[in-house]
Amino acid sequence: MLKEFKMDLHIHTCLSPCAEPEMLPGAIIERAKSQNLDAVAICDHNSAENVPAAKKAGEKHGVHVFGGMEICSSEEVHILAFFDNDDALFEMQRIVYDNLLGENDETYFGSQQIADEYDSVVGSCKRLLIGSTTLSINEVVDSIHSLGGLAIASHIDRESFSIIGQLGLIPEAMTLDAVELSSRCKDDEIAGFSDYGYQIVRSSDAHLLSDIGKAATRFVLREPVVSELSMAFRGVEGRKVKI
Repeated sequence: MLKEFKMDLHIHTCLSPCAEPEMLPGAIIERAKSQNLDAVAICDHNSAENVPAAKKAGEKHGVHVFGGMEICSSEEVHILAFFDNDDALFEMQRIVYDNLLGENDETYFGSQQIADEYDSVVGSCKRLLIGSTTLSINEVVDSIHSLGGLAIASHIDRESFSIIGQLGLIPEAMTLDAVELSSRCKDDEIAGFSDYGYQIVRSSDAHLLSDIGKAATRFVLREPVVSELSMAFRGVEGRKVKI
């Protein structure tokens, strides 16, 4: 049976140096629950190290958590990656880490905290997560797909770190699964992005708790899993995306 699920598919934790320290896994899930979200996706910059804690917290509160990350290509384009399988997610992280240079400077960029499901900080990531990888956009998307994941172009309505902002267009050869609009995009501006030929989703890109759920997408699915999201993007067998 198909059901409607309200989802915010772009949330950063305290692992992202640009996110607030309050963005701890348990706190995120509690806020998501208060916003009547059925599912969220944890998409930190170039890392997935807080996904396991968020999934454990989500299980306690009945909020499904998609494992993901926001990967920055060599062109400085942000691509969201989503996986059901944690082995695939962390293989993607390995690929990203192998192509990510530099070490984080907390004083300049901010801290990159790793937390558990009880919101205790248990470590930090020393890599320069705010940086760009040496992977091209096509290499990022192809790697995601080779591991069974979904690839969505982040906040294409923004000038910075978006595929349109960086390249001026979406190349015809791209094999994205969907594109994302940010919470800043006004309702009357949405139609202008449909000409690119991709399904559109809206997400909060939350970096602080109060932004969670500020923008969300409703999906008609059997269950909140990546394969069902893929079917919704393609309008298969009654699956739908509502923005």
